[in-house]
Amino acid sequence: MRTKSKKENKINVVTLGCSKNVYDSEVLMGQLLANNKNVVHEDENDDGNIVVINTCGFIGDAKEESINTILHYVNKKELGEVDRVYVTGCLSERYKPDLQKEIPNVDEYFGTHDLPNLLKVLEADYKHELIGERLTTTPTHYAYLKIAEGCDRPCSFCAIPLMRGKHVSTPIENLVIEATKLARKGIKELILIAQDLTYYGLDIYKKRALAELLTALAKIDGIEWIRLHYAFPTGFPLDVLEVIHNEPKVCNYLDIPLQHINDDILKSMRRGTSHEKTTNLIAEFRKSVPNMAIRTTLIVGYPGETAAIFQELKDWVAEMRFERLGVFAYSHEENTHAANLEDDVPEEIKQQRVNDIMELQSQISFELNQEKVDKTFKVLIDRKDGNYFVGRTEFDSPDVDNEVLIDATSNYVQVGKFANIKITSATEFDLYGEPVS
Repeated sequence: MRTKSKKENKINVVTLGCSKNVYDSEVLMGQLLANNKNVVHEDENDDGNIVVINTCGFIGDAKEESINTILHYVNKKELGEVDRVYVTGCLSERYKPDLQKEIPNVDEYFGTHDLPNLLKVLEADYKHELIGERLTTTPTHYAYLKIAEGCDRPCSFCAIPLMRGKHVSTPIENLVIEATKLARKGIKELILIAQDLTYYGLDIYKKRALAELLTALAKIDGIEWIRLHYAFPTGFPLDVLEVIHNEPKVCNYLDIPLQHINDDILKSMRRGTSHEKTTNLIAEFRKSVPNMAIRTTLIVGYPGETAAIFQELKDWVAEMRFERLGVFAYSHEENTHAANLEDDVPEEIKQQRVNDIMELQSQISFELNQEKVDKTFKVLIDRKDGNYFVGRTEFDSPDVDNEVLIDATSNYVQVGKFANIKITSATEFDLYGEPVS
């Protein structure tokens, strides 16, 4: 028979999924710390006797990882290695009744807006006054800044509104307070995240206010890079391009998931745009910010995607020559609009199409990287890994983009600082370089 451990309560927060979940876990841990709780993030020894799992429910693979993680800790609970297991985040927001039935040994399930209730069962008070107080889990020199929650877009394939609710912008003054506190802790790079950055401000200011937010954040001492993630093409506020071009602190970088280019697929996806409009928007980006790195993501295998439609997408990728590109195989998600369509592209065809696009993109990336050889870039050094220091240019976001590798056996650069690096060689997804004074 298992017995409750006698050790002092230690809360281990385990985060799955995207950067928005990372941010939410950091806010949770900041609240717990303010309540004098012993809290750790993904403790490598796994010795927290209370576990909070912040789950992802975006697509099939993410859901599977979340369920496996829950089962892992429930098993540890049954063995007496853990006292309590709580589950929060997107998966439990979306599937709480099913989870309660299938995995009843979890102590309690919470949704994405249940932070005060989660704190209550952890015997902590929700402190409203803690604007910007987080226990950051990223390296000490960069942090995510979530500027809005939820999404009002009607995309047919996406379950995020089911899990995150309607779009709610955080006021500019609160974000400035939060960013200022991060800068005082030594954060040099802010990565702005939301389900939809370009919708920012419409709910509270009755106009798109991303450009105003960027201008306000750029005034904060200590912040040197501001990076934009997850823009939406329809209704993109073009004044943002002017800020990117004119404000040195705003990286010449934009993450804008475009998903597809065929008119019929875009209409079925309910994206509110077309092949022509999307291509014109990219042309406007290139014209307004000539050296911008554009990251996009695509979905292949969406219902009705024929071989000819896929070829149109592939030809367009070859024409656009995106600096960064990722591809997802379509995932049929229940309760979404697209769930009413027949999932008619076989899995092996979906995967082949993913491979075809990524093979094409690898060649594009290789060619674009060769153009960087013999040029010098400002690089933020993220870590030392084996015999290399690893950093990024302003054209690269952590974990998803290219990295700059500097031979640590013959060079020294300081982790968490900027260095001027001359690129000496390049592969498809890595740059190699050496410091220059």
